[in-house]
Amino acid sequence: MPKLTLCLLCALATVARPASAVPVGGLEPAKQEELTLLFHGALQLGQALNGVYRATEARLTKAGHSLGLYGHVLGLLQQEVSRGRDAAQELRTSLLEMQVEEDALKLQAAATAQALREVAQGQQMLRESMQRLEVRLRGAWLGHARQEFEALKAHADKQSHIVWALTGHVQRQGQEMAAQQHRLRQIQERLHTAALPA
Repeated sequence: MPKLTLCLLCALATVARPASAVPVGGLEPAKQEELTLLFHGALQLGQALNGVYRATEARLTKAGHSLGLYGHVLGLLQQEVSRGRDAAQELRTSLLEMQVEEDALKLQAAATAQALREVAQGQQMLRESMQRLEVRLRGAWLGHARQEFEALKAHADKQSHIVWALTGHVQRQGQEMAAQQHRLRQIQERLHTAALPA
């Protein structure tokens, strides 16, 4: 490219040379030769510029294609980020729901424990009453006292069955709470993993 430009400048300088420096006899051939050289240089310069134009156009096309690919990849990444945010939001919602369920289970467990304490107190009172009746029955086996004893014994058996059922219920609640806490830990770990940078 610089050689062609230099050639063209030389040709222009030759054409622009004053007429006094050229011999009078060789005026026409010199002009013809200079014009030929000038046209030849202009043709080469045009071809070189055309090549530069085509190369630049190819580079621009390639750059546009690369930009299109980058835009597509960026769109995919944005979709992934959006899906990740949606998944994290769902996990947070699930976590909140499970925490509400855990709080409800804790309240139920506390109410059941209170009921068990009350039943245990009732059993203790029944045992004391039965002991007093046994002492009375040792002295005299009266019909009314015996009926009262049998009724108290039946009530004590019923209370024991209730305590047994409540104990089983408390154990099941404990298992449910343990499972719930395990699920909460898993969700918290998933949230922590989702929050880490890629």
